[in-house]
Amino acid sequence: MRFSGLAVAAAGLHLSVVAAQDGSQKPLDSNYGPSPKPEGTSGKQPNIIFILTDDQDLHLDSLDYTPLIKKHLIDQGTLYRRHYCTTAVCCPARVSLWTGRLAHNTNVTDVNPPYGGYPKFVSQGLNSNYLPIWLQEAGYNTYYTGKLFNAHTIFNYHLPYAAGWNGSDFLLDPFTYSYLGSRFQRNKEWPRSYKGQHSVDVLAEKAYGFLDDAVKDDRPFFIGIAPVAPHSNVEIASLDGDFDNIEDLVHFTPPIPAARHAHLFPDVKVPRTPHFNPDEPSGANWVRRLKKQSQENVDYNDHFYRQRLRTLQSVDELVDGLFERLGAKGLLENTFIIYTTDNGYHIGQHRLQPGKECGFEEDINIPLIIRGPGVAPGKIAEIVTTHVDLAPTILNLAGAPARADFDGEAIPLREKEIAAAATTRHEHVTVEYWGFAASEGKLFGKDEKRLILNNTYKALRIIGEDYNFYYSVWCTNDHELYDLKTDPYQLHNLLHSDEEAKVPATFLGVSFDKVVSRLDALLFVLKSCKAQTCVRPWHALHPAGNVLNLRDALSERFDYFYGTQQKKVSYDRCELGYIIDSEGPQFETDGLVYRHGARWDEWA
Repeated sequence: MRFSGLAVAAAGLHLSVVAAQDGSQKPLDSNYGPSPKPEGTSGKQPNIIFILTDDQDLHLDSLDYTPLIKKHLIDQGTLYRRHYCTTAVCCPARVSLWTGRLAHNTNVTDVNPPYGGYPKFVSQGLNSNYLPIWLQEAGYNTYYTGKLFNAHTIFNYHLPYAAGWNGSDFLLDPFTYSYLGSRFQRNKEWPRSYKGQHSVDVLAEKAYGFLDDAVKDDRPFFIGIAPVAPHSNVEIASLDGDFDNIEDLVHFTPPIPAARHAHLFPDVKVPRTPHFNPDEPSGANWVRRLKKQSQENVDYNDHFYRQRLRTLQSVDELVDGLFERLGAKGLLENTFIIYTTDNGYHIGQHRLQPGKECGFEEDINIPLIIRGPGVAPGKIAEIVTTHVDLAPTILNLAGAPARADFDGEAIPLREKEIAAAATTRHEHVTVEYWGFAASEGKLFGKDEKRLILNNTYKALRIIGEDYNFYYSVWCTNDHELYDLKTDPYQLHNLLHSDEEAKVPATFLGVSFDKVVSRLDALLFVLKSCKAQTCVRPWHALHPAGNVLNLRDALSERFDYFYGTQQKKVSYDRCELGYIIDSEGPQFETDGLVYRHGARWDEWA
């Protein structure tokens, strides 16, 4: 295989020297009115600090090892325990976060061209139509330091410059994931090497500097801070050559902590949950064919896990430094601090090597913590939230109008708003992925591969008072269904032939097949939804408004509609990106709407 220039595909590191043309467009006009001023804020627009880590887990207990984040954010803010990314890999997740749109609507579905990365972000017209632009229009000064997107490189950072920032200092590929060899590019200056300095420590000083810059002006400010921790360390072995193996191009290691943290947690291991390296296979498609890991493999992955925790200590210190400075400058009373990550991570669950890109909870259910004026301290919220809700949330805080093309809605922040949302907010998450999965740890089996193709799938998570499901359809047309009420570790795929004995006679008081038909119809809408249809998908199926959730849809009067009339989710073939004619029937052309009172023989 010929790899030209920096065309490298691996584990969140996809680089390109393709010169991107600026296909930018003006922001869409909004048909929504201005959002109400958030309760608990002063008349002045609040400042906003957004901290975005890389590949941080929720389910592997990373937050238990960050005492300063706990002190400043969890104890003084709200932890949203059911927050989800919608695409479990870096660039698509970040583009969805900054645009409020799902990946099938941004068409940034990979971390590398032709289907993703910074050049794709630019060519889709998003460089002039994303959050920092809208915040500047709302009167904010905006700053950013750290990783913005993949394939944002030392070769293309000015083709064009990332728009919307009053001040910026970006990590650039191919050095983004080199903890001791990073390169940053400030404003419109040349990239600068920080070889020998720890990347997160360098970034912390840049973040503090932007805070100093921000307070010099009377305008409200937004500061984005994006450390690469705890992503794996990746070093480029070669920039050009003929290679049959990606190992010849890039070298993966566990993340590298700062020297002062390298001795910590010597005996800590990956949590030994029931789905950690299980005796029996689980999942579907290629995941179900994984072999049980050897003890040598498990020991190495425990080391990988410790390195992640050690590397996060620098982020913990960065957060502490921010709060020290915010307090000294008298800014805490009017500043919101949002802490999250782009996607989650797995190590050993379902026999998986370290990585992400799957639809399991470890990969999609991720940390979100918000602290600020009026936010109740020490609270845990159980409402469903997603990355496409964050841009609407931030614009709401800024007092700016919502966007007509948002696929999400603002997250309730105050205690009484969260309580009200428990009965009114959407209960679903759209999950989608295209392309490959990557193993970032050490490869132990002779047949083991770094990259696994045919990892394209569409899925949904739906969480109600008495149900909790994950349903997915792969591009191979394999199906998955987990009942997380009875199987929280997703060990038993109820749609796999090997698990038939575990299929219950009834689900939620109806037959198993009836529940599956409703979940498939909901996914049928979500896999190609746009704007408010993504927020209120049941309304697309039942425009009369008599179905608001899964429980409503299970009424027997809809059995024929869901069981016989509605087309099913399927793929025509596997592709590495969003190619519409590979994705089977679409709701816009092939789906049905339930018409109350209509005779079935009148349907065309």
